[in-house]
Amino acid sequence: MSRRLFACFRGKKSSSSTSKPSSGNNSAAVADDVPAGDGPVLVQLFSSQGCKTSPAAEMLMSRLGRGDFDAQIRGGGEEGSSGSPAMVLVFHVDYWDYKGWKDPYGSSQWTVRQKAYVEALNLDTMFTPQLVIQGRSQLVDNEEENLLKSIVEAPRFPSPAFKASFQRPTSETLQVSLTGAVRMKVDGNGLDIMVALYETGLVTDCERGENEGRMLSNDYVVRKMEKMCTVKDVTAKKSVSGTAHFTLWDGFNSSKCGVVVFLQNSSLHIFGTQSFKLPDEI
Repeated sequence: MSRRLFACFRGKKSSSSTSKPSSGNNSAAVADDVPAGDGPVLVQLFSSQGCKTSPAAEMLMSRLGRGDFDAQIRGGGEEGSSGSPAMVLVFHVDYWDYKGWKDPYGSSQWTVRQKAYVEALNLDTMFTPQLVIQGRSQLVDNEEENLLKSIVEAPRFPSPAFKASFQRPTSETLQVSLTGAVRMKVDGNGLDIMVALYETGLVTDCERGENEGRMLSNDYVVRKMEKMCTVKDVTAKKSVSGTAHFTLWDGFNSSKCGVVVFLQNSSLHIFGTQSFKLPDEI
């Protein structure tokens, strides 16, 4: 994709910038005996340290991830529920690196993921910052009100009931093993169980590019992500298990990291999300 099809938004956009929910094959159905709507909405941010407007979106995600908006979201229809109503993952793309600052967390893998959403949501342009809500709609602005409205209106699914164990086979690797029920009936089209390893509390002194001279703070930054397995034709209570293997980066600190597990279909729609903190001793 040529660079003329990339955009870094600089001004405020109205709520009309929200795309229509994408169509797709819903390959999951909540079981009758499972309470619907008890799981969080997954908010994915596609961002870059090379984009001038991304830091504002990153700050919004940091606040969302630490629960600053939980009461407002629940006030929109989740009264009496427990747990966070939203979960955050931030993917740093690499297509702004040519402008003078190479994002230390940027990856072509996340650029490919964003491109898949651009195609699934019938968009013409890849841009940063871009917020994707539950894999079905997107926002191109940093407006708190529009984001919270999109979260409240997004479909919800039960969180998986996985139990996680963590091992370090070597000093450079992490192994995440999951066992439990996905808590929804999955048909023959299947769902992928994705495991994302993220890091918070990242601070970067940006020396070049559009954010030159700024100290950038980033939270919930996806450092690694793997597909653990694909499940097909399973009941809501059937136990599934698998293991994700990650190669770690220099300076890995388990106290700053966590794991998010989510189910997605071939259209990248999200069907359930669960999170884990890494044990301090790992």
